[in-house]
Amino acid sequence: RDFIVNVGDRVFFALDKSSLSSGSRSMLEKQIAWLKKYGGVKVVIEGHCDERGTREYNLALGERRANAVKDFLVAMGISPNRVKVISYGKERPAALGHNEASWKQNRRAVTLIAGN
Repeated sequence: RDFIVNVGDRVFFALDKSSLSSGSRSMLEKQIAWLKKYGGVKVVIEGHCDERGTREYNLALGERRANAVKDFLVAMGISPNRVKVISYGKERPAALGHNEASWKQNRRAVTLIAGN
């Protein structure tokens, strides 16, 4: 809970992109500081997409987004053994709706605490 409230658990992506924005990198730097403080914690990075595109395309894009986050965490000193990735593609929307406001919220990667 501390992680979600005080650090933040998600970063967002542009349409059809898996590259991290400067804002996303700033958010991930907070996650990295928290993960370094709690060295025994493992995380799962979930990759998500908006509803547009095929299921297969979105599963692949979600995986690229989750791996972009993992790669950044690892590059900044987090052990790859502490980070697992999974893609849900468009199957688990955060926002329901068929408009840009909803789609923006669904193009994301979410960091979940997996436990010690």
